[in-house]
Amino acid sequence: MGLFSASGDFGVAKKKLNAYNLWIMLFVSLGSVTYGYTANVISATLAQPTFSAYFELDTRPNALAILSATNGIFQTGGVIGTLMLPIFSDKFGRRGGIATVSSFHAAQVYPLFDADDKQRQSALLCLISGAVLAGSTNIAVFLVFRFFAGAGAFMILAAVPIWMSEVVPPYLRGALVQLHAITLVIGYMCASWLGYGIYFWKDGGNINHTWRVPFAIQCFWPLCLLCGLWWIPESPRWLIWKGRSEEARKILMHLHDDPSDSEHAFARAEFEQISKQIAIDSTRPTSWLHIMKTGPLRKRVWISLGTTGFIQCSGILVINNYGPFLYAGLGFDTPTQLVYGAAWLTFALGMNSIALFLNDHYPRNKLMAIGVFGCMVVLSVEAAITANFTGSSNYDALRAGVAMLFLIEIPYDFCLNGMQFIYLSEIWPMHLRAKGTSLGVAMISFMNIVWLQSAPTALTNIGWYYYLVFIIPGTCGAITMWTMFPDTLGKPLEETARLFGDADEVASYMQEIENIHVHEHDFDKIGEKGGHGTVEIERSAHDKV
Repeated sequence: MGLFSASGDFGVAKKKLNAYNLWIMLFVSLGSVTYGYTANVISATLAQPTFSAYFELDTRPNALAILSATNGIFQTGGVIGTLMLPIFSDKFGRRGGIATVSSFHAAQVYPLFDADDKQRQSALLCLISGAVLAGSTNIAVFLVFRFFAGAGAFMILAAVPIWMSEVVPPYLRGALVQLHAITLVIGYMCASWLGYGIYFWKDGGNINHTWRVPFAIQCFWPLCLLCGLWWIPESPRWLIWKGRSEEARKILMHLHDDPSDSEHAFARAEFEQISKQIAIDSTRPTSWLHIMKTGPLRKRVWISLGTTGFIQCSGILVINNYGPFLYAGLGFDTPTQLVYGAAWLTFALGMNSIALFLNDHYPRNKLMAIGVFGCMVVLSVEAAITANFTGSSNYDALRAGVAMLFLIEIPYDFCLNGMQFIYLSEIWPMHLRAKGTSLGVAMISFMNIVWLQSAPTALTNIGWYYYLVFIIPGTCGAITMWTMFPDTLGKPLEETARLFGDADEVASYMQEIENIHVHEHDFDKIGEKGGHGTVEIERSAHDKV
């Protein structure tokens, strides 16, 4: 199977990705860049002498606590903000959810949905937070508005893959949602290289302004996204959920337009399957209480939390955010610390791009288990090097320590970075997808509160022992993923319920309605007749085989 084509696993002729589908995915990926840049801008900033001097972090007795707080408060905003995302994504649409959180960064409200003054005030509040970060004059104000930056960043981290998963065809979902991971790394990389350049900006600025530039640039990415989001289609699944079936039908026809499928057989089949499934799902409760009281949904909760929780045991964000701290511990000066951090992310971009070719070929759960275990192996080697050679003059060993921090990108980016978002979006039914995906992403923030708050103090006081906090639970997590997590590879979103014991809630299977011949006047009535939107169809004789 080629990267942008799929053979008949889904009962249709060989399918290819059309240019329109690829274009909208790339454009919405600007939201992923927004997250990556916003999340990483602090990493290079903490290494800036101008930032430390302006806020007197070199002389404050509580400097380590402040250093931890810059990240911890950001992550706390991520937990709270992400859990609020379903309010926007379910009410205003998947596209509306992206617009809302983009407005949090870009400081304007884009007219993609009808919103009352309360929503406008929320966007305005986040606009102010973006401006204040760049114009902060004391550390207390800076920390307060880091909270709102974290809320917006993690909301868009969840909002983008929710939309992507509901728009892309199932046979290429892994590859296309991987674009989310690739472009968020581009955001990380841009912030890091900009920080490296700012470090050498001696003549053009001063202590009051140079460190502010990266925060000011933060608004560029969501502004670009908002300028074009009007022309991006809404999720057809959300439209059917809200009773707008005709709009959904037209969007599906456009998304799956393929000269080799002149009858739009795949679009028609997918439309019927979605309509039937949502007719059932829309009768189900959507409250958090219902989720926790229902066995199959509760299982999804634990798998969602386990997926992102175990993956965060890789320690990847600690390495990114406190990379300069780790490189300093290995004996490297500030310019070298910054360039290593930027090069680390450039290497990550290459690894994530290669993963684009892997995601749709291997079982989801086993690929993640291999990735987590691979990270544990690399962390174990790093811990050994740190334990034996930190502070020594053995430069070969110190270089090996840096090499391990780079090598961890291979298992993480090949198997985990994009896969976690793909998996989260696949295991939840349509009416609960925003809640389930947000819960998993909130777990990323929660785990990082623990890791990032403790990292500076732990690395200073207990050194290499801190790595054991990642290695032990991470190894257990890899085993759990391999043995207990279901594989969702290639399955239509409407069919994954059977993996959790909900087979009786699956309205229809794609293989049952493949190669259908639906008369146009009947097709137009799909979703309008009967409780489940069924129509009479003709099937080829081999459908029964």
